[in-house]
Amino acid sequence: MMKRYAAIDIGSNAIRLLIAEHNERKGQSVLKKPLMIRVPLRLGDDAFSLGYLSEGKIALLLKALLAFKNLMELYEVSDYMACATSAMREAKNNTQVIKRIKEELHLDISLVDGDLEAKIIFASHIERELAPHQNYLYIDVGGGSTELTLLQNGQLLHTKSFDIGTIRLLEGKVTQSDWDKLKKWLKKYVCGCTDIVGIGTGGNINKLFKLSSSKENKPISISKLIKIKNSLDQLSVEERIARFQLNTDRADVIVPAGEIYTSVMKWAGIRKIYVPKKGMVDGIVNLLFEKALNI
Repeated sequence: MMKRYAAIDIGSNAIRLLIAEHNERKGQSVLKKPLMIRVPLRLGDDAFSLGYLSEGKIALLLKALLAFKNLMELYEVSDYMACATSAMREAKNNTQVIKRIKEELHLDISLVDGDLEAKIIFASHIERELAPHQNYLYIDVGGGSTELTLLQNGQLLHTKSFDIGTIRLLEGKVTQSDWDKLKKWLKKYVCGCTDIVGIGTGGNINKLFKLSSSKENKPISISKLIKIKNSLDQLSVEERIARFQLNTDRADVIVPAGEIYTSVMKWAGIRKIYVPKKGMVDGIVNLLFEKALNI
């Protein structure tokens, strides 16, 4: 029997809708993704500079979520989960915004903290498609935060969220103290791990991987990632858009994203990173699947 589930990720740079179909065939689960939509709202522009979401941003958010709701109804979704992350966490008026979404659109929004965000990303279980006994560090870089999750022999050992994100970096909101906290955590939990490999999630690492011309399902080395990041850094935003056909909302954040990924890899002693096309919404969908199976 086929069921459809929807995942909504309200992030700092963009909001996303994933609708996934789950079929049981001959005792095996088959997953298809008939719809994936990304809308670059940049809630972080308000949240990190003003400390709240302006009426203009709220209006755009409501319009986008109304469109998502209509699509969910059109696809006859059985269940959904909508999660708001760093920008919404930081906005002082987040309670009012979430209440307004509930009253006007009848959608429930979960405000997730950084550690839960990291666990949801881990729920996509990318590592199962790779070597099962390898040690991995999940690195997810968003507009407002970076989530790190350490995995050893298939077991989640440690997870941590840091207030270091692409939009925060662009706006000068990341301090040396923030970087020091990240380095201290890596030194305590990750640096002693042998043969550790990175798993990078997020739109920016996907684009960096594509620009590297690396083969699908193969990792990219830190040296190659640094080279691409440096070449982009030498160009203006307009030049990045023209030369690499980057979207406007990607062209400015891709360099700070590369800085975060390569810094984490360098400090953790990671020489290569896998870049599967999965992220927060995939983790949400998997949680919905698991919830349905337990009923």
